[in-house]
Amino acid sequence: MIRPSLALLLTSLALAAQGPKRAAPPSEDAVIERFRAFSAPRTVAQRGPLSAEERNTIRRFKEARGSVVYVSAIAPFQNLRTLDITNLPTGAGTGFVWDDYGHVVTNLHVITVEEQGRRIGEAPELQVTLTDGKTYKGKLIGRSFAYDVAVLQVFAPLEAMKPIRVGSSHDLEVGQNVTAIGNPFGLDHTLTKGIISALGREITTDYQTRILDAIQTDAAVNPGNSGGPLLDSAGRLIGMTTAIVATKGEGSVGVGFAIPVDTLNRVVPRLIAKGTLEPPRMGFVALDAYRAQQLFGITRGLVVGQVDPDTPAARAGMRGLVLDAKGEIKGLGDVILGYQGRAVENEGQLMAMLEVEPPKDEVVLDVLRDGKVIQLKLDLKARRALPTRI
Repeated sequence: MIRPSLALLLTSLALAAQGPKRAAPPSEDAVIERFRAFSAPRTVAQRGPLSAEERNTIRRFKEARGSVVYVSAIAPFQNLRTLDITNLPTGAGTGFVWDDYGHVVTNLHVITVEEQGRRIGEAPELQVTLTDGKTYKGKLIGRSFAYDVAVLQVFAPLEAMKPIRVGSSHDLEVGQNVTAIGNPFGLDHTLTKGIISALGREITTDYQTRILDAIQTDAAVNPGNSGGPLLDSAGRLIGMTTAIVATKGEGSVGVGFAIPVDTLNRVVPRLIAKGTLEPPRMGFVALDAYRAQQLFGITRGLVVGQVDPDTPAARAGMRGLVLDAKGEIKGLGDVILGYQGRAVENEGQLMAMLEVEPPKDEVVLDVLRDGKVIQLKLDLKARRALPTRI
């Protein structure tokens, strides 16, 4: 009997323990190429019908989108190096068709021109783009500084402008579903959805006035949504999106505010009919902020340009610009710095104060004259019919 050597026996045992020899795994490229052969469209998974809530949202959006417009403000700017003047967009936002006569409602701040964060007036050129993508000229015909509301006359075919359905805001409830349609960041007719988060909020406008009974919503509202409609689940206008609480990124954090439609339904018809809310007229004309800065370097207060004779301003001794025989400006007159003890930064702020709290008999203005601040008392009791100015 032949006995295997010990070394051979150990080798055999080791090979048996290792089992059959395994093949090397395929390379990554081989795996990729192998599975390319299985490329094909996926089978579509079937779904049930849309929910009643989804169908309602879709229907209401389709009904309302034709009433929502894109508003662009354009103003001339001068190149200080070449002195060339170019028309450039200064702002954009949203608006909605109010009635059958070509009127569009938006926020006043949407069409405002600002320079270094300071308001210098409304844009001289307005463009309104309808749902069909066609753009038409718009003209500002009514404005309220106190409520941050502007009404535009749009020169488009009336049959192309669909008035929005108007609801009410006095009977809203926290928790109701709402939708907002707007043009955030220029993305036209964007729909966002949420609920009414709170009612009865107070928001501060760009003109340092407060709007009462504002609607708070968590529907996403971003820059460009201003002036757009906030709708209830019936597709009715219940507010105009106006402001947000923003982080440093200027985006939505789920806290947006809308002017209630009951306020709009009271203010807008008056703006269409009269152009303003008709605060009492004092009888002076102020230079716009841009000219005041260009001519005199004044960036705060109202530079009085002209005082109408036989008006409260004239009887109080208010002084306008000093002019020569040719009508050229020779010197500065009065600069209004305060109204009833409150600082006045610009014309819009003063107009807003007059709209919110119309004075009855007498007002006191703080005026800078010849380097000194004095007070002028304007008696409004005996005012007569005055021109349409402050």
